[in-house]
Amino acid sequence: MKRRDFVIKSGLVTAGIATSTYAATNIIGSNKARKVLNIGVIGTGDRGQGLIPNINSIENFNVVACSDILSFRLDKGLKKVMNPNVKGFSDYRELLDDKSIDAVLVATPFNTHSQIAIDALDAGKHVYCEKTMAKGYEGINKLVKKVNGSKKVFQTGHQYHSSRLYTHVVDLIKSGKVGKIQSFDCQWNRNGNWRRSVPSPELEKSINWRMYREFSGGLLAELCSHQLDFANWVLDATPNKVTGFGGVDYWKDGRETYDNIHLIYDYPEGVKAKYTCLTANSKDDYQIKVHGDKGTITLSYGKAWFFPEGKLKKELGEVDGVSGATILNEHGKGIPIVVDHIEPSKQALIDFRDNVLNNKRPDSDVVTGANAAVCVQMGLDAMYNESIVHWKPEFNIIG
Repeated sequence: MKRRDFVIKSGLVTAGIATSTYAATNIIGSNKARKVLNIGVIGTGDRGQGLIPNINSIENFNVVACSDILSFRLDKGLKKVMNPNVKGFSDYRELLDDKSIDAVLVATPFNTHSQIAIDALDAGKHVYCEKTMAKGYEGINKLVKKVNGSKKVFQTGHQYHSSRLYTHVVDLIKSGKVGKIQSFDCQWNRNGNWRRSVPSPELEKSINWRMYREFSGGLLAELCSHQLDFANWVLDATPNKVTGFGGVDYWKDGRETYDNIHLIYDYPEGVKAKYTCLTANSKDDYQIKVHGDKGTITLSYGKAWFFPEGKLKKELGEVDGVSGATILNEHGKGIPIVVDHIEPSKQALIDFRDNVLNNKRPDSDVVTGANAAVCVQMGLDAMYNESIVHWKPEFNIIG
């Protein structure tokens, strides 16, 4: 086996499968003929503001309105929009009433996702809903039911599901590259308190909502949900059970959501997926390791490596002498997997535009989004109640 087998230029992506629900969709109403998607951004905090420049850079994709309950954040969001005629609303329902808007991006606090997305679908808008898709089993179920009864496109914002690198890696794993999967080892470590400055005390929970359980799922929902989605994707499965621990052990500042979390999800056939997220140590930052009996694939934000096991490791190390050995030891991770790809959040938005304009069901749809959201809620229940939480039949998502 030669190095070129692992250095692959690919635009490969798993195609979305259209269903009867989507087949009847009126693509974007009056904008169908001109193939332009007008979108409103609901929530112009850090994430909403961060995605607006991406939309600005995508052809046939226009931000025409923004909404936020905090005026200073709305102003910041509006200033990032290239469209000089962009409208601003303090109430998202007024944005939904605007008939010129084809779709919305929901980038509000976690606990509001479900209701806002439901209202948007009721208003006839296509929806890009940031991760985690919905908070709590009731919120998840209500949104799934609404999407299943709608003819509009609904995409969940697990952007790595759109990454051409991640898609290629999933294809490699499913084709047997790492052999029989033994475990996933995932982490997302940072060194910072995650707290935003507050101009006045009454805005504490509006700005630092991630710190409070009423509004947030903390680190598990905001960070590890991406990696949970990845494990579900690779295994084509959901976990049987989960247990874990966390605590407010470092940042003693009145927060309710944990500043460190450690969970193990048990999947069919004995596969274990471990998740660690720290806020007081950033060693190795973000990574996913998929361990199999033939090797390990390691993923970072935008790079991937394959490290072989046993005899295969020796053979690859001898491919061309010294350079073969060097290849195997790049950053101690193995052989680079090279795929042409762009930043995942931008790719996810391009995919959303194309899914709407071409009437396709997203790969990161309501089913994958709901499964990841259920996994998040199971993990929160396990940590907060110090228990083992089992997958229940009522968690099964039909879409």
